[in-house]
Amino acid sequence: MLDHIRLENILFLDIETVPQYPAFEQADETVRQLWEKKAAFLVKDGETPAEIYQQAGIYAEFGKIICISAGFLYPQGGEWYFRIRSCFSEDEAALLNDFLILLTRFEQQYNIQLCAHNGKEFDFPYIARRILINGLRLPNVLDIAGKKPWEVAFLDTMGLWCFGDRKNATSLKLLAHVFGIPSPKDDIDGSQVADVFWKEKDLARIVRYCEKDVATIAQLLLRYKGLPLIPPDRIASSTVF
Repeated sequence: MLDHIRLENILFLDIETVPQYPAFEQADETVRQLWEKKAAFLVKDGETPAEIYQQAGIYAEFGKIICISAGFLYPQGGEWYFRIRSCFSEDEAALLNDFLILLTRFEQQYNIQLCAHNGKEFDFPYIARRILINGLRLPNVLDIAGKKPWEVAFLDTMGLWCFGDRKNATSLKLLAHVFGIPSPKDDIDGSQVADVFWKEKDLARIVRYCEKDVATIAQLLLRYKGLPLIPPDRIASSTVF
């Protein structure tokens, strides 16, 4: 599977997002009104827009990125190694600017492809939207308007697992289990990120969680290609806190 894919060209990504405000009541009036309209399609069992405001983080219009972890595979001595670097900040514009610098450097060296789990539905469009909202220039790899399908350099480990079946999604945690990959959800999961960020003020914990997801995505793609997993001693992070 995926024999035409060169592993060195892939930049593996995962993002963590949160609502733009700690709580619904702290948002400005316009945002509250807009969220109430959006939430009308989301609430169930008597919930209120305020009660489900934590879900705002998954929508680029109401959320923001607090961490992008990126990793790449490289061969050395006949073995594969994996290196990760994260861009993280409470200042989203600064985070995105750092990520764009990293992305540009990678594009200059490789025929880049981006890979994420559910990336086509979430990570890639979310990053692109927040780049534009922050007034930054969209990089070529994310500027897919007018491109033919085969010109779009996106890989999606969830989409690949579907094999054309669109009836349901398969989580990264489940695929990690069935392929014998150590779970990336051994500390927190996505539903807890907003509280860890806004209440616990522990961004470093979120970054570590995000980096585990990126490593798991890379391991999953290796298993799709029938290759062995990379042992922990060949996975490194260059992130500085």
